[in-house]
Amino acid sequence: MGCWEVNADTVASSRFVVSPLCETIASLIALERETPAHTAERRWLDRHGPAYRERLTADPVTALLVRVALGRYRWIADFVTPVPFREGETQGGAEFHDELARIRETPADTARTDLEIAHRGPLPGPLLRADLPERIADLLEWVWRETVAPDWSRRRRVIEADVVARTRQLSQQGWAAALDGMHPEMRWLGSNRLQINTRAFPPRQLMGAQLLFVPVTARRGWISTDRPDSRGAVHRNAVVYPCSGTLAEQERTAAPEALARLLGAGRASVLMLLDSPMSTTHLVAMTGQGLGSVGRHFKVLLDAGLVGRRRAGRSVLYYRTSIGDGLVRAQDSALDSAPWARA
Repeated sequence: MGCWEVNADTVASSRFVVSPLCETIASLIALERETPAHTAERRWLDRHGPAYRERLTADPVTALLVRVALGRYRWIADFVTPVPFREGETQGGAEFHDELARIRETPADTARTDLEIAHRGPLPGPLLRADLPERIADLLEWVWRETVAPDWSRRRRVIEADVVARTRQLSQQGWAAALDGMHPEMRWLGSNRLQINTRAFPPRQLMGAQLLFVPVTARRGWISTDRPDSRGAVHRNAVVYPCSGTLAEQERTAAPEALARLLGAGRASVLMLLDSPMSTTHLVAMTGQGLGSVGRHFKVLLDAGLVGRRRAGRSVLYYRTSIGDGLVRAQDSALDSAPWARA
């Protein structure tokens, strides 16, 4: 992909999107490659990996298909990663099965061509068949049902928190800050140029095309591009990236004693946990405090100007303001400069 050349229309129409299908594809990649990015993902693989391997052992054609589709050469077959819907494009929003239908309905010839590109050559004999899109869709449906859907509400909160954080960066510091950290190779180069990766591909012009940014909780990402229309134009492109709030179970942060005396232990712990925006429900789960208690803490912190709030989809997310960040940093500095800390 190399570098994308965009214009003001492309930037103006760009959006952050929550996609259950992209979250499921990222989970499939994690199950297949067995390379956990953190301890919580290791536990998730330990829980679901045996059933996944058992399913593929019973279906060797699909086992071979998924290895080819996910690409040994860092290229995933295009039909497996369609550009996600924007919310509202389907009845009731972009739901998993609406998105999955696009994979299931891929023409067999198109799927075969995409797989040959990912495989860098002719397909193995067992994959010379017409039902490959249905097979990969069935596997993704299993991954969604067994490993993602039971935890989707929590995953969605983490994803929405990332959207809020990057939208805040975008409004305050511009695209360079919002894109920073999405992918190690991604950079805003200025002059309407977005570096997607460091591969030696010629620049692509996306003048007037729609650009979507799609966070997922796993530490995997990819690029999706709609197929050209009859004029050869591509109208939608997506960057799927690991969100800043990971699926890892965050350790409860013990508030410094001085901050706990100043704010109260409960409010101090809530403030310390807001490194990434979170909902009230998320904070209840992490702190073990009751919903009413967390709500009262947020009211005091809001009145004091230490936290702010904004809506992301169906959730209200709270985040530390610059004043709150300064207070937390001051506590960290005080701890670092204490004589016992230097001993």
